Amino acid sequence: MEDEMKYEMMIPRGVSGQILARLLEEYPEITIKQSDDGPLLLGEKEKLEEARDYIVKALNERVKELEGH
Repeated sequence: MEDEMKYEMMIPRGVSGQILARLLEEYPEITIKQSDDGPLLLGEKEKLEEARDYIVKALNERVKELEGH
């Protein structure tokens, strides 16, 4: 829907470019916007919530890799 309201979500520190690239491939309707406070994800609320879950899952997987599990 073209008239859906767009929301912004800060990208947490520590999220790698690789994770962001995969996220944008998975969710092409989300874009990155540069702000004075750093990069933001821009998109519909539901998609940003899915993106947040994706980032958390990717970071947890990375921590497990680093721990050797």
